[in-house]
Amino acid sequence: MVKKTVLVLCIICFFVSLSSICSGKAFGAAKPYIFGLLLVGPYNDRGYSQSHYEGGKYVEKTVSGTKMLYIDKVNPGDRPGVTIPQLVDDMVEKGARFIIANSDDMKDGIREAAFMHPDIYFVHCSGDDVLTGKAPKNLSNLFGRMEYGKMIAGFAAALTTKTGKIGYLGPLINEETRRLAASCYLGAKYAWEKVLKKNSNDLKFQVTWIGFWFNIPGVTADPTQVAQNFFNTGYDVVVSGIDTTENVVVARQKRMQGKNVWAIPYDYEGACEGADDVCLGVPYFNWGPGYVRLIKASKSGNWKSEWLWLDPDWKNINDHDSSSIGFAAGPALPSKARQHTDDFIKRLGTDKLNLFKGPLYYQDGSVFLKEGEVATDKKIWYMKQLLKGMAGQSGTL
Repeated sequence: MVKKTVLVLCIICFFVSLSSICSGKAFGAAKPYIFGLLLVGPYNDRGYSQSHYEGGKYVEKTVSGTKMLYIDKVNPGDRPGVTIPQLVDDMVEKGARFIIANSDDMKDGIREAAFMHPDIYFVHCSGDDVLTGKAPKNLSNLFGRMEYGKMIAGFAAALTTKTGKIGYLGPLINEETRRLAASCYLGAKYAWEKVLKKNSNDLKFQVTWIGFWFNIPGVTADPTQVAQNFFNTGYDVVVSGIDTTENVVVARQKRMQGKNVWAIPYDYEGACEGADDVCLGVPYFNWGPGYVRLIKASKSGNWKSEWLWLDPDWKNINDHDSSSIGFAAGPALPSKARQHTDDFIKRLGTDKLNLFKGPLYYQDGSVFLKEGEVATDKKIWYMKQLLKGMAGQSGTL
């Protein structure tokens, strides 16, 4: 009896030990590869920060052994006096080995943190530190070529407007926001002239800036009020360049009042949800593929400091596994306009259609691109002014 009991206990111990070994408990479970996200806005803003947050969740599903930490609302309004290096220190203490800063405003802080932590990998989404030679070897820049997404948005807007007046709700003024607003204008101008066969002088494209990526009461202009002003003065399509969806909310209110108006939000694929009656579509970022590329490089020892400005996957711009930029057509986009928009997307993808081709002029009349000149990446990236034909400020507020 004693022998049988001992035998049973030995068998139990064997299987318990085997289970522990298989699960990693016998020698300590493998540590996850922790990566951190610093988000300028709320993680669930239905805009820019949520698109990054979901990109991080995509990494967790795609790259084995990864775990995300995030800190959202990293901006002067929500966290006055808190610096990027302080937040990075906190993440490093919690085990982060790879940290992503998602806003242009974080450029100086994330560079400083990268110098302070040479053994941690850093990514700044937007920015040009690698281009200018300011980046340490452990920092890369990542962005998607949203210029294409904005061209598509402008194209759809011009095909839909009944008044010929398109409003652009802009954030703060810098090179990035100028080139994206200009891209939207170029898409609208192309649709207006080439598809609708109308005179470009009859197209009104107004940019109004609020002063930051989203509303900070007492600091920025109120985007709700800006959107209302557009709709109240005959602009029937408002395209957003900010991180949040005020233009869609106001468009729905106006539609319920009987006005024929439309909106195009920005950044997040799901931004049209609940706005079928007004939403023409949304150009959006898909950060997952870029994040995966860089995190895999850091894990495998193949990291290099690089400036990545990633194209859409023109085979399918809405492929979540391959395309950094997408355009989700909205329910309110008329069927004929949608057909034209699909064709426009195909033409952009063939390289036969390049809207950044001269002659193009800056707002003050100086030459941006000479006759026949095709813009280089740097010329587009460092756009100095809005383009001739656009109304609105080109300089800082």
